[in-house]
Amino acid sequence: MFRHLREDIACILERDPAARNGFEVLTCYPGLHALFLHRLAHALWIWRLFWLARWMSHWGRFLTGIEIHPGAVLGRRVFIDHGFGVVIGETAEVGDDCTIYQGVTLGGTSLNGGKRHPTLERDVVVGAGAKILGPFTVGAGARIGSNAVVVRAVPAGATAVGIPARVLHDESDKRREAHAARMGFSAYALGQSLDDPLAIALHSLIDHAAEQGEQIEQILAALDKLGARPSEASHGHGFDARKLNELLDG
Repeated sequence: MFRHLREDIACILERDPAARNGFEVLTCYPGLHALFLHRLAHALWIWRLFWLARWMSHWGRFLTGIEIHPGAVLGRRVFIDHGFGVVIGETAEVGDDCTIYQGVTLGGTSLNGGKRHPTLERDVVVGAGAKILGPFTVGAGARIGSNAVVVRAVPAGATAVGIPARVLHDESDKRREAHAARMGFSAYALGQSLDDPLAIALHSLIDHAAEQGEQIEQILAALDKLGARPSEASHGHGFDARKLNELLDG
């Protein structure tokens, strides 16, 4: 257990530029304290001392603001940064070298027994306020954006953002999302199936603009036939409604 503690201190010093030395980390980092108390509670859980394990977990929550069910399985060098409001459910599994920020929930969506909570493979980073809900896997090296709500599996190395979360598949998707975020709007948070009034309105506007674009192209073609060719600049590059709808739908 103390070997794990040394590893945890070392990983915090590596990942948090605000950490000055090991003594500061040992005495002032609630994420470290929560992990230490969880390992004690988890050992009691394995020994089938269920009430005592829950009691230990309860004190861990009281002291750190981080709630980790004693049945949850946490790997090595897990870093819970700031940590207040983090909730990790009973059947959750967190792999080695994961980083979890404040307000994260690894929750379940079923009242039945068995596996109900997510599995994070190694080196996953979960941004502040993100909710990962359900018995699926977030692949190794994945990144979950702040305040994302993830309800399905995320491939290894992928980035998931939005509500409900969408996976950014390639660099063009990531650039588009970054540009949308600068404008204060995240296209990846919208989907036609959500009955979101804003999403429905945007889809209607796109379809209307596409119809007008087709009519303009027909007018330009007729003018060409009559010899009244407009300037080249007026032709533009066309209007791709399919791509814009895919941007909203995913």
